[in-house]
Amino acid sequence: MEFNNTDALLIIDVQNDFCPGGTMGVRAGDEVAATMNNLAEVFSSVGAAVFTTQDWHPSEHSSFTSKCGRWPAHCIQGTKGAERHPYLKPPQGSHFVKKGASVDKDAYSGFVDSDLAQQLNQIGICRVFVGGIATDYGVLNTVIDALELGFETYVLTDAVASIDVEPNDGLRALHLMEGSGATLVTTSQVRAKT
Repeated sequence: MEFNNTDALLIIDVQNDFCPGGTMGVRAGDEVAATMNNLAEVFSSVGAAVFTTQDWHPSEHSSFTSKCGRWPAHCIQGTKGAERHPYLKPPQGSHFVKKGASVDKDAYSGFVDSDLAQQLNQIGICRVFVGGIATDYGVLNTVIDALELGFETYVLTDAVASIDVEPNDGLRALHLMEGSGATLVTTSQVRAKT
């Protein structure tokens, strides 16, 4: 498998609020940030695109418990919690996508309430490799939408971390993504092919 400018790495929501110390921090968030940062350098070095999504919620977002939603307030526009994890320093020329800025949209998927699909199509992307946080929400929904939009889609199984509201939600999400047509790969398999 050769990589070129029709391939893209999608880094989903690797933000402070989803990592240790954040309002919805997952245990492996720091490791995911470091892994995705390294992989971004690999993709960029072979001419592939790098996209980073960012939850960008207004303070009155409908998903927050204060508004009878299911989640604590997180990734509020302009706050430290909404910033990218400090380990994540996407290479020059990377693309940045804010999502979930509408008060009434959860926007788990990178394709919802954003221009991600438009950006990918504009530069001729055919194949996407997806990692980030959380396996069972942002990654899952992004992968399902990518498949429905016709992108050949790979999930980086060692570059994701799950919230696991219910035990094994992350594992079930991986099975669902694979069953929907995504290919599960590890970062070492991807690196070996560059």
